Amino acid sequence: MTSLIGKTALVTGASRGIGRAVAVRLAREGARVAVHYGSNEAAAKETVAAIEAAGGEAFALRAELGAQGDAEALWAAFDAHADSLDILVNNAGILGDQSETDMVTREGFERLFAVNTTAPFFITQQALPRLRDGGRIITVGTMLTRGMTMPRAIGYAMSKAALDVLTSTLAKQLGPRGITVNTVAPGVIDTDMHQGRLVGEALTWLSSLSPLGRLGTPEDVADTVAFLASDDSRYVTGHHLDVSGGTLA
Repeated sequence: MTSLIGKTALVTGASRGIGRAVAVRLAREGARVAVHYGSNEAAAKETVAAIEAAGGEAFALRAELGAQGDAEALWAAFDAHADSLDILVNNAGILGDQSETDMVTREGFERLFAVNTTAPFFITQQALPRLRDGGRIITVGTMLTRGMTMPRAIGYAMSKAALDVLTSTLAKQLGPRGITVNTVAPGVIDTDMHQGRLVGEALTWLSSLSPLGRLGTPEDVADTVAFLASDDSRYVTGHHLDVSGGTLA
């Protein structure tokens, strides 16, 4: 894969899980990585330390997504460390209450959209003047927006579906600048977001959904993001790339 040396990347929600794996992978390819976190400073510092221990370069920045002024706070923190951007990875998100339609609360629904939809929209909007021509925008979505319905995840899936529209629209808008825009859509990934859920019969059933017979790992997603961040993917844009291990096959 082509190197990312000389590139600067920002990964939201990079203190743990998929975001951490993505940050570490991009740094391994040579990118300088901004490690965003919302509240867990210690975990973000661990991500930075892991990158630096492997010979990479990274810095942490804090912004609580879903709060008023979140995008402005994030970019102010970024601007204190860097003067331009090459790769934006919109990864941060929450699952919410995992309730079926009749049990969804307005408060929970609005919180999901504030974090999963509104925040990445305005983060991306404010990234555009900072993003160099030939840059990359990659959003971590979900397979649930394309043919796999789970009633208890209706709010989560709806909040991510809006980002599919953002990807296809921005791909057309930013094409003249050589900027590609893509969505990576994981299936069930074994992270602490699912802590307590991926055990026993539930683990067996979820693993059986993939022809590969296992859950995804953060590294499975991170390697895919790294491809889309590289020049190897220069002619891939507006794409929804399924990373569910064939669950939707």
